[in-house]
Amino acid sequence: MIILQLFDNITPIYFLYLLYGASFLFLGVSIATKDMKGSDLKLGESLWMLSTFGFLHGAHEWLDLGMWIEGKHLSFHQIFAAQVLSAVLLMFSFLFLMQFGLSLLRVVNNRLVMKFTAPISFTLFLLWLFYLLNHGLLINMQLLKRADIGARYTFGFVGGILTSYGLIVHSQQLQNISRSVSRKLFFAGIAFIFYAAFASMFFTGLSMPLLPLPIELLRSITAVFITFFISQALNIFDIESRRKAEQQARLLVQAEKLSSLGQLAAGIAHEINNPLTNASLGIQTLKNKCSLAGAEQNIIERLNDVERNIDRASSIAQELLQFSRNGEKDFHPFNINDAIKSSLALLQHKLCKIEIRQELHPLPEIMGNLVKLEQVLINCLSNSIEAMPDGGKLLIKSKFRDDLVEVVITDTGCGISAENQSRAFEPFFTTKDVGYGTGLGLSVSYGIIKQHRGFIELTSQPGKGTTVIIKIPTKDIL
Repeated sequence: MIILQLFDNITPIYFLYLLYGASFLFLGVSIATKDMKGSDLKLGESLWMLSTFGFLHGAHEWLDLGMWIEGKHLSFHQIFAAQVLSAVLLMFSFLFLMQFGLSLLRVVNNRLVMKFTAPISFTLFLLWLFYLLNHGLLINMQLLKRADIGARYTFGFVGGILTSYGLIVHSQQLQNISRSVSRKLFFAGIAFIFYAAFASMFFTGLSMPLLPLPIELLRSITAVFITFFISQALNIFDIESRRKAEQQARLLVQAEKLSSLGQLAAGIAHEINNPLTNASLGIQTLKNKCSLAGAEQNIIERLNDVERNIDRASSIAQELLQFSRNGEKDFHPFNINDAIKSSLALLQHKLCKIEIRQELHPLPEIMGNLVKLEQVLINCLSNSIEAMPDGGKLLIKSKFRDDLVEVVITDTGCGISAENQSRAFEPFFTTKDVGYGTGLGLSVSYGIIKQHRGFIELTSQPGKGTTVIIKIPTKDIL
């Protein structure tokens, strides 16, 4: 009976606020409990801000609900203290929401967002402060009410719009991973547009001009939709984890295959190197004699063709030897950024049509063979350049994360089909025309990276481009 009497004092509006706060609190819990460790998705780096917004905003709504229910049992000082706390929670929740939206947009244009982040935040703060102090400096309930409204007009509205746009942009970028998750993020972005309007531009207690519904109901509905779509979209991290596990399994099979092929290739290379050397010397001698004897030009040209093919066979033999060479005795500490710069310098003559963007961050040193890692980078960069014969964009990034130095090479070339991606590291597999590639470049690169106890991964979308990620432990980890 006591419980029923307690609910007799709760109006339907109170239930809406209960639902409103619970939705955002559930949003915060859903994100906070999601395992995103090791994720490469940019979204994962920013979601903690949305989670904080959910906790703070949900706490704000429930604090207001508690004051309305128990207000008659509280003293003026208790109510005033609760109102101050409520205003602080609201203000900080909208600040985190705005920062979340800005962090999403940094992926689209980091320089532009970084350039305008401080001016936008400062301008909004000045607008909020002007609205707050427009009617005097007396600290009372009226001032707290203006602080609430001003925060909604400035940080709340802008934060909602920025978050909406950021989620919609990210939804497009995640289509290649999961169309279902992409749609969920898109719908969450649309819901945030309505949230920005309902939570910021319309006062509590009002009804929509064209829709005879209380604003509290509309806010609750948008909160439920936001929480539902975001919590569903969090499955993207499970999908990413599964894909990484599948990729690791493929790489393990690849490593075993290359290990067996390495032993075979090394034996073949040693056996054919000596005959090739003798053949090359014989051709040189024959060419000299033909030249002295005044042989016909077509005979000398034929001999030149033979010599070129012998050199090509010798080059293949040398590449085959890479499979069996360990070479850790030649390892020395160096910064991989130096290898990136030297590789780009060597390929400068091929980059005239390519727009290059470098994002090289300060890195700890790795223990390795500089020449071999330059070979890996040149192989990867050459593949990207050849995939963009008419020009394109090439992004090279380096960063340090989880005790690993990472190099990411992304191009806007023709891409690789799904069935060929799984074979990209196989020896002699190539999609190039005969005579334009041996199919050993990525295989050798794979072997070199394994010698450095690292990982090399490749992802691609036909018609959109390819990304190669190289991860190598620092010298302190080895």
